[in-house]
Amino acid sequence: MDRRLVPRVVVAAPASGAGKTTVAVGLMAALRRAGHVVAGFKVGPDYIDPGFHAVATGRPGRNLDPMLSGEDLVAPLFAHGSTGADLAVVEGVMGLYDGALGTDGFSSTAHVAKLLRAPVVLVVDASAAGRSVGAVVQGFVAYDTEVRIVGVILNKVGSDRHEAEVRAGVAPTGVPVLGVLRRDPRLTVPSRHLGLVPANEQRTQAEDAVAAAAELVRQGVDLEAVAAAAKSASPAEATPWNAIAEITRQGPARPVVAVAGGPVFSFQYAETVELLAAAGAEVVPFDPLADKLPAATAGLFLGGGFPELHAEGLSANVVLREQVASAVADGVPVVAECAGLLYLCRELDGHSMTGVIPATARMTSRLTLGYRTAVAATSSMFFDEGRRVRGHEFHRTAVEFDEDVQPAWHLPGGVEGVVLPNVHASYLHLHWTSMPDVPARFVAAAREYAG
Repeated sequence: MDRRLVPRVVVAAPASGAGKTTVAVGLMAALRRAGHVVAGFKVGPDYIDPGFHAVATGRPGRNLDPMLSGEDLVAPLFAHGSTGADLAVVEGVMGLYDGALGTDGFSSTAHVAKLLRAPVVLVVDASAAGRSVGAVVQGFVAYDTEVRIVGVILNKVGSDRHEAEVRAGVAPTGVPVLGVLRRDPRLTVPSRHLGLVPANEQRTQAEDAVAAAAELVRQGVDLEAVAAAAKSASPAEATPWNAIAEITRQGPARPVVAVAGGPVFSFQYAETVELLAAAGAEVVPFDPLADKLPAATAGLFLGGGFPELHAEGLSANVVLREQVASAVADGVPVVAECAGLLYLCRELDGHSMTGVIPATARMTSRLTLGYRTAVAATSSMFFDEGRRVRGHEFHRTAVEFDEDVQPAWHLPGGVEGVVLPNVHASYLHLHWTSMPDVPARFVAAAREYAG
């Protein structure tokens, strides 16, 4: 097995809003159209950008997050996700050096770039500056000399004269300008309270946005120079992460584990399904807006997404709601994260849900966002009491329980989630690559249920 990491480049920016996603997605799509097999990655726990990466590359979009998977798994997960590709584009998160709060840039774009020994292309929003852009570039180059910035892409440039001024400011830094992009209204992508609308909700609009970004990048960026920058990455090796190697199957039977998908349940790491399959499950996706529960379902995974925007549609699928409630009552093991937690409540914003959990859920104006260190508050078939994990929260909803319940997690701010005999539901999104025993226990429980 070739353990060498493929040519790779990280697309970063001084701050959020500079246009990283536009440039990264445009590069992925334009390089693919130029004949490359491109692998796309996103730094951090983002669940939406990887969907656009998948549209651009024709391959699953994947996340690289040292906080959730651990530093040691970043390069192996990269090697796994780039198998078969000849070039990889990694989209950064926030500003280049912005990491988890209270840390020295842990889990930042710069951190991941160093773990991968990857060069960085800096996307700079030049809309409100001229020669001063050069000072910004020089500052980012000097801030951490272990981060190798190999080029700049100037975004939101207004005119030829503006471009000349910005180029003049950047020239003394010695960092080459690899491209210049003008403002383009075609690049507007539908957005909502938590960011972009997931690509699988607005597939046609997502494809149009990706095509527009690809054309803009093709016209304004030196693709050969970007490919050369990727090939300049320092030699690095890693054994590709392998889901099968992480888990020991516990029998020949392949229980059906139904995994919610479709427009509502779109927040999911690619490795989740791979780990369930490696543990011996027959993974069957279904759309809770339109489908019934898959035949012979012996386990149910309900991930994250935007149920609050589809509450009426979820409620209208009465057959599925009743099937889920009946399955839980019968003992089917269930893991629910965020959107799944809301779907298991009695109601969401006044719309009837499955009623598995004695609680109501509602939208609020408060955004809950960030990494969490959690300790299991109650033993379950998935986690032993006292187990410490790292996860991520990302929502604007609140759950109010009718009565005291067994909580899922102890968080710094109190308890969260709920544990029932065969259900583990909470707001916390987990990256199972750092805890492969969890999908193994899940599938074992499904196998036991199936008999």
